[in-house]
Amino acid sequence: MVEAAGKLPVKVEKKTAPATGAMAPWAPFETLRREIDRVFDTVGGGSWPFALGRRSFQFELPWPREAGWALNPAVDVSEKDKEFEISAELPGLSEKDVEVKLSNGNLVIKGEKKEEKEEREKDYYLSERRFGSFVRSFAIPEGVDAEKIEATFAKGVLTIKLPKTAEAQKSETKIPVKTA
Repeated sequence: MVEAAGKLPVKVEKKTAPATGAMAPWAPFETLRREIDRVFDTVGGGSWPFALGRRSFQFELPWPREAGWALNPAVDVSEKDKEFEISAELPGLSEKDVEVKLSNGNLVIKGEKKEEKEEREKDYYLSERRFGSFVRSFAIPEGVDAEKIEATFAKGVLTIKLPKTAEAQKSETKIPVKTA
């Protein structure tokens, strides 16, 4: 059975505030650099009890200091002849959990997942709550017709199509390669 793709509205925001905090672009290499610096900071010289730079009873929590980085979904961005396409796998989310908007020349994708589970049995009570959210931001390239951007959500995959203007489609010129 094929499930029909649900269209999502693309909201347009007319703010001029700079991108900061959660709206800042994803910087995977900066996060990697901080983690490598942290590893080298913890490895140090000294006597045997401190050979790895820590006292016996010191410990570090197992999750990264940058709590939000693992929640950002990976996306695929591709350029085709007539459009750019962004697709993101968002398992466990539905179209009502996802928001797509244009803000200050950026395409912003927001999502939030809330899950609650409660079990009551004769000899136990279980209550779990999980929450998570993400924000991804992409600069809109020149030559995109912002009025015709479409977002669809089907089977846990968000697909955003950014159609190119007629001028942008024609502006590409192939340059022949000559032998020397």
